[in-house]
Amino acid sequence: MEPPTEITHQDAEALLKRIAARDCEALGVFYDAFAGRLLSVAMRILNDAAMAEDVLQEVFVQIWERADTYDPGRGGVFTWTVVMTRNRAIDRYRSRQRSLQVLERVAAETDSMVEEPAPVDSDRDAGLRSAVGELTADQRTVIELAFFKGLTQS
Repeated sequence: MEPPTEITHQDAEALLKRIAARDCEALGVFYDAFAGRLLSVAMRILNDAAMAEDVLQEVFVQIWERADTYDPGRGGVFTWTVVMTRNRAIDRYRSRQRSLQVLERVAAETDSMVEEPAPVDSDRDAGLRSAVGELTADQRTVIELAFFKGLTQS
């Protein structure tokens, strides 16, 4: 793979060396040269602009953190960045697929729970109402948010 036409292979390697030395300006130039094509790679895999942009950001963080690991003997700079982008996008795609499967499973389990009403226990219900009635408004709000909205303590 060839680097984008705006930058030569030698320039890209020089920029990576500067990035490894924590030169922010070099990262900006590198971003301007490579971001468009890398975003396109992520978009082809994910077909979701927001997720592709997140992947691009993660890739540039990785470039910042790992610029010193680039090995010219294993391929060009552009190829190195495309492989990083591809791998991150595939990871994100797989994660999204797993999340969708979990949501479908939870929805199915929830549907089956709704179909089977819980037995009525008037003593328990009365005790629960009494206990909730003794809470302050703030405490009741916290309980309601946790139970009905699924929010955590934090």
